Amino acid sequence: MSDDMPDRDDGMDEVLAEVGPRLRRIRKERGATLAGLSEATGISVSTLSRLESGLRKPSLELLLPIARAHEVALDELVAAPAVRDPRVRAEPIRRHGRTYWPLTRQPGGLQAFKVLVPQEQAEPEPRTHEGYEWLYVMAGRLRMVLGDHDIVLTAGEAVEFDTRVPHWFGSTGEGPVEFLSLFGPQGERMHVRARPKRRGGEDD
Repeated sequence: MSDDMPDRDDGMDEVLAEVGPRLRRIRKERGATLAGLSEATGISVSTLSRLESGLRKPSLELLLPIARAHEVALDELVAAPAVRDPRVRAEPIRRHGRTYWPLTRQPGGLQAFKVLVPQEQAEPEPRTHEGYEWLYVMAGRLRMVLGDHDIVLTAGEAVEFDTRVPHWFGSTGEGPVEFLSLFGPQGERMHVRARPKRRGGEDD
């Protein structure tokens, strides 16, 4: 439902993997040997060799004396990962007549979707599941059944509710409705992946 995006650990591993080749390149550019660098830093030749080959994980206590010996800034040895384009370009998802546009791409945690429900006259089928949800109506009229409440929300109105309370929402039948929805992973599974009992039911 969202673009594959490496987690922070994957990004850090990529950065650390580039340190070794960068250490070797900088040392060779300065015409230094491992023995000479060892003498200047107090770090053993074997440790320096393992750092450059990627067999030893770099640490601050190792990189600082190397940076001083080469007279370079520490960030020349450890380059920060490139900042990704922050725009979310996920393709829309169509399920049971509704269209979902993912607005987040980090898997797990809080998810945000823009949802379009076409004009339909559906019979409410309240469901329950773990989680909490927030809705904001952007355009049209959204009918919502929550427990004993049966209400119609218009553009600019928002609701938040515990999804353990029986709930359903959809078009009033007077036209399409567009809204934003925020929920956790439990709500994501129910809304986007579950199959309704019959056509026109809520996709949660």
